[in-house]
Amino acid sequence: MKITDIKATLHRHEIDLPNIGKSIESRMFVFVEVETDEGLNGFGITGSMLPWPIISCIDNHLKPALIGKDVYHTEDIHAHVWTHLNIRTYTGVISNALSAIDIALWDIRGKKENRSIHELLGGYRNWAPTYATFGYPFFDEEQLAEYAKKFLADGHKMLKMVVGGEPSRTWRDDVRRVRATREAVGPDVDIMIDANCWFNPHDARLLARGIEDCNVMWFEEPIQQNDARALADFRKQTSVPVAAGQMEGNRWRYREHMLHQAVDVIQPNVLYNGGYTESLKVAHMAQAFNLPLANGGGWPIFNMHLLCGVMNGGPVEFHYGMWQTGKHFFNGTPDPVDGTMSLSGRPGLGFAPNYDNLSNARITDPSESLLTGRDAHGYLLRESIEEVK
Repeated sequence: MKITDIKATLHRHEIDLPNIGKSIESRMFVFVEVETDEGLNGFGITGSMLPWPIISCIDNHLKPALIGKDVYHTEDIHAHVWTHLNIRTYTGVISNALSAIDIALWDIRGKKENRSIHELLGGYRNWAPTYATFGYPFFDEEQLAEYAKKFLADGHKMLKMVVGGEPSRTWRDDVRRVRATREAVGPDVDIMIDANCWFNPHDARLLARGIEDCNVMWFEEPIQQNDARALADFRKQTSVPVAAGQMEGNRWRYREHMLHQAVDVIQPNVLYNGGYTESLKVAHMAQAFNLPLANGGGWPIFNMHLLCGVMNGGPVEFHYGMWQTGKHFFNGTPDPVDGTMSLSGRPGLGFAPNYDNLSNARITDPSESLLTGRDAHGYLLRESIEEVK
C-alpha cells in the first residue's frame, strides 16, 4: 500500500472556560491527511509551534520524499528522513511534521488490519488513568480553588495546575497558589504542577522546598530548556518527583534524561517526537530504566494509544483546551469517566475527522494565525485577563 498524497492544513479553536464566557485560550494545530493507492486515508496532527514552517516542510520536503513509500515501512520512512533531510538530528519543525505524518500512517495500518493503534503498539490494556489540567497560569488562589472543586465534582481524580509563566509573579506566589489548591481538594487528591520550563534552577528549588509537604505527585518541566544536567541536580535536592519530555523530539534527547537520572517520569508526546514510531522506542528505552511514562503536552486522543499500548504507560493528560479542541474537530473521541478513559477498540485511531468543523476553522492567511494578546501557548496575557474580569 503506497502513499499517493499528503495534505497539511492549519486550524484554530477558541476555548471558553465555564463561568467566564469569553475565550481565554486559543488552540492551533496542523491537520495532516495521508492518501494511499488502495483508497485508505489516515490522519494525524501536530501542535501550534511554527505552524507555517511545518506545513512548508511537509509540502516542499517530506511529501516529495515520501510519495510512493509503503505505508507499512515506517522504519524505512524515518530512516529516509534522518539520512536525507535531517542528518544532523534537528528537532522542532521537522520532528513535528514527521510526527503528524507518522500518526496518519499508523491510522491507515490500523484501518487496514481492523485493529486499534494501541493493539499494534503492544496492546497492554484498553484503558488508562487520566488527569485533568485545570489550573491556568493566570489563575489566582481563589480561581484555582474554585476550578479544582469544579473538576473534582465532574469526576476527575487527579489534577494539574500551571506554575510560573507570569513575569510579575514570584516563586513565593506559586507556593501560595499550590497550597490553596491542596487546601481546596483535601489530602487524598493527586496534584501535579507544571512550569513549562519557566524557572531557573535556583527558583525551582525554592518553590519545590516551599511545597514539599503538599504531597505533589510531580513537578513537570521545572527548569529552563529542560536541561538534563540541571534537572538531575534539582532532583537530588528535592523530594518532589520530576517529570519532563513532551517535546524533546527524538530518542537521543530522551536518553540524556535517562542517563543523567534527571526524571522520575518521562513524557513523550506523539505529536512532537516522531509520532508513534519514535515514541515507541522511547517507551521501550524507558522500560530498561524502570521509568514510567505519562502524557505531558496534552492532545489525549492521540497519546492514549501509546500509553495503553505499552506496559509502562501511565496517565493520559486531559488538558482542558486540547481536550475540548479534540472533541470539536473529531467525532467519536473518548472522555474521562471517574478518572479513567477507555478506548473504543475501533480500527486505527478510533475516531474520525469532523470535516465541516475543520473547514470552518481553517486558517489560510498567515496574519490570521497571530495570537495578539496571548502567550506562546495561546493563553491570554495578564493585561487581557484583566479586561475579561
